[in-house]
Amino acid sequence: MRLAEPESPLLFECVGVQLLGILHHGATAARRAVLVVVGGPQYRVGSHRQFVLLARRLAAAGIPTLRFDLRGMGDSDGGTRTFEDIQDDIAAAVERLFSAVPGLQQVVLWGLCDAATAVSFYAPHDPRVVGLVLLNPWAHTAAGEAHAFLRHYYPRRVLSREFWSKLCSGRVDLRDALRGLRRFRGATRAPPPAPERPAVGAAAPLPDRMLRSLRRFDGRVLLILSGNDLIAREFARLLTTERAWSNWCAGTAVERRDLPDADHTFASHRWRGQVEHWTLAWLRSW
Repeated sequence: MRLAEPESPLLFECVGVQLLGILHHGATAARRAVLVVVGGPQYRVGSHRQFVLLARRLAAAGIPTLRFDLRGMGDSDGGTRTFEDIQDDIAAAVERLFSAVPGLQQVVLWGLCDAATAVSFYAPHDPRVVGLVLLNPWAHTAAGEAHAFLRHYYPRRVLSREFWSKLCSGRVDLRDALRGLRRFRGATRAPPPAPERPAVGAAAPLPDRMLRSLRRFDGRVLLILSGNDLIAREFARLLTTERAWSNWCAGTAVERRDLPDADHTFASHRWRGQVEHWTLAWLRSW
């Protein structure tokens, strides 16, 4: 396997503005590449250094990998957008990746948090996308957040020495904490308002729209969830309480991996290394 030059910048256009990406070249005869999509404003240091290190490890294994700044982020032009309005950015990056890597036939989209949700929305519309790597996907609802806090946040907080130390020293407002607890309990008990007709399109809850999109996707999915993260816990609850989500996750095209102690961004050398290993092993398995 002959590797190309390690990495190089790419400039490309998206709806009239210029985006910047870094292509990690990988093998010169590669037929499959990875596009890393990031969610929200990110730096390339700290916990989010993982995007750089992941791309370099995949490229060293022969897999061309492109990471890029969305409109309004980093070194790209334009105004910022939510994860639900970056489909044009992803499409532009996919086009640039295919033009930069001769002979490329397939691409896998890799996303963390709301970027995982964004690539789930994009994937069914582009036949070149054959795989998704979804880390701690954002599938937020008020009830889901409440359940996650009540089951995972409050018990851990009450059992921590730090909480009692702050409480005894007056640094915790107990009344405010109890109000928050009652608010979350109310959110879990209140039934959702019954619509006059079933919600469709943008009016449907985010988890419903995400599942509908994933069901339309014909490729493979690697799902990686952290154990010490409320966003991941909210998503994991969908997989155990909603039959449609459970059936999707049990499908032969979906592979799930859990990292029990990891935080939302896998912000340690061990956690990051495990994510890189799982991603690379999954890519090599098919």
